[in-house]
Amino acid sequence: MPITDSSVPSAAQTAGDDRPTFADLGVPGPLLRVLAADGKSEAFPIQADTLPDSLAGRDILGRGRTGSGKTLAFSIPLAARLMEAAWEPGMPMAEYRRNVKAIRREHLAEREAGGFHPHPRGLILAPTRELANQINEVIQPLAQMAGMTTTTVYGGVKQNRQVRDLMAGADIVVACPGRLEDLLNQRLLTLSDVRIVVLDEADEMADMGFLPQVRRILKRIPDDAQHMLFSATLDHGVDELVREFLHDPKTHSVDDVNAEPDLMTQHVFEVEKADKFEVVRQLASGTGRRILFTRTKFQAKKLAKSLTNSGVPAAQLHGNLSQNQRDRNLAAFEQGDVNVMVATDVAARGIDVSGVELVVQVDPPADPKSFTHRSGRTARAGRAGDVVTLVLPYERREVSRLLKAAGITVRPVKVTHSSDEVKELMGVKAPIVKDWSLDETQPAVDPRGGGNAGNGRSGRSGAAKTVRSAGPARADRAKALAHMPRTSSTDGADSGRADAKEPGETRPERRRRDRGRAEARRGDSRRGADTVSGRRSHGSKPRSGSASNANGGKRIHRHDENRIITDERSEAVKRHERRMEARYGAKRETAGRGSAGRRRGRQYR
Repeated sequence: MPITDSSVPSAAQTAGDDRPTFADLGVPGPLLRVLAADGKSEAFPIQADTLPDSLAGRDILGRGRTGSGKTLAFSIPLAARLMEAAWEPGMPMAEYRRNVKAIRREHLAEREAGGFHPHPRGLILAPTRELANQINEVIQPLAQMAGMTTTTVYGGVKQNRQVRDLMAGADIVVACPGRLEDLLNQRLLTLSDVRIVVLDEADEMADMGFLPQVRRILKRIPDDAQHMLFSATLDHGVDELVREFLHDPKTHSVDDVNAEPDLMTQHVFEVEKADKFEVVRQLASGTGRRILFTRTKFQAKKLAKSLTNSGVPAAQLHGNLSQNQRDRNLAAFEQGDVNVMVATDVAARGIDVSGVELVVQVDPPADPKSFTHRSGRTARAGRAGDVVTLVLPYERREVSRLLKAAGITVRPVKVTHSSDEVKELMGVKAPIVKDWSLDETQPAVDPRGGGNAGNGRSGRSGAAKTVRSAGPARADRAKALAHMPRTSSTDGADSGRADAKEPGETRPERRRRDRGRAEARRGDSRRGADTVSGRRSHGSKPRSGSASNANGGKRIHRHDENRIITDERSEAVKRHERRMEARYGAKRETAGRGSAGRRRGRQYR
């Protein structure tokens, strides 16, 4: 199909600060209220160029540099065109809300009628889970005002929450291709009712090998649906997608993909290998937000740990983390609990964290495209930012080639960790923080609001992880044995341990433990002074007058039964049991000695 190109700068681009408002571009009034509440009233160039065509239902091919506002450029028409509640200019908001409630009641009646099969009306495909979550955060308030619900669908987590949201009637799905195709093959939803489909970062999906899955998904969508594709480049098969699925698309090329934002300053520092970490630590020691990029997951983990041990708290973001850990670390960085994020290229695409002042490329990227997208994490949405690329002596030629391919002209500067250039970029130095742990600021549960349908994290499992990470393994063992009654005839040292609070023990658990011990002590006092309910400490002498005790016997009191049995185990086994009692508490009473060999290994677990 022919492609209409509007790469010539528009009035919105040439007008400088005189940018059109969203109201001028035809955005419905209810959505204007949501945008105004978020401090957005004027459109960026990519939004000003695409909104008139996308709101009219035309297929869109958007091209531009990272950080240009593409997410909002397709979120607004998606919410506006799928809005079912009646709206007219000048309509009171109370009347509009009544219309929204009426539409919701109709959808609820459809689901309760039986035989409901999820059929979303809007679909957004994204290459990574982090990008899917951030897109959902942008579109969710707009969809909510329009009377719709959203959800995310991606791998790395259980599908139960995603299926539950789909069965609850999610209108807009933000998905990664792999998990979405899996749910389609399970026949858990259908795309036959999709009216608008968006492909964000299509070139990244091509680089990750998702194009076959994307093509199979698009074939399930009606031909008359509106298609919007946003991509920095049209290589690696993206151009074939455009020709196959987009109908007479309007191309909007606001900026050259490799164009450097006006407020971005590039720096190239040549450092020696022995001084490289100190330079990185100085650059990471400032008070503002900064992202450090490494080439491998191992290097990211090692650098984050080294910075944290040196007093600079740093979170990490890479592919070896579980989805809950990645969400937690990213939320800690967004909320300001930590100012330094050490990441691989998984964070170089689409992760939009406001206020990132500095990007440090600790390791040069593999290609010019990654160089551009790493740098795009700063100087976003009209804010200034700096990008530092560290170069070792043997990397000069490689970095020079990357800079030339990326269209960046900057002169390398030799620095050390005490150079003025490094101190200037560091800014105000943050105080040193010792023994910092991310678990203290961000529990391993849903960091963005618990039951948010767009996040897909289990609060129950997350709470369990928080307990496990709260203390050492000894605390876990103490909790596991808290319900067992302690005997009252242990030596003085054991008695002191019994009354003390175990590390990591909660108040209800301590109460249950003390209640069990008190009941055991009351039972011992009723039985009399001859009752012996536990073993003597190692090294104590046997009671006089009891021959069986002298021979290793033990007096047993159970259900009015008073008898003495002989422990025929070796002294080494007995000493080991006494040590385990002193360390972990009294063992459980067993019904007999018939299976003692099998149970002995589990008594203290």
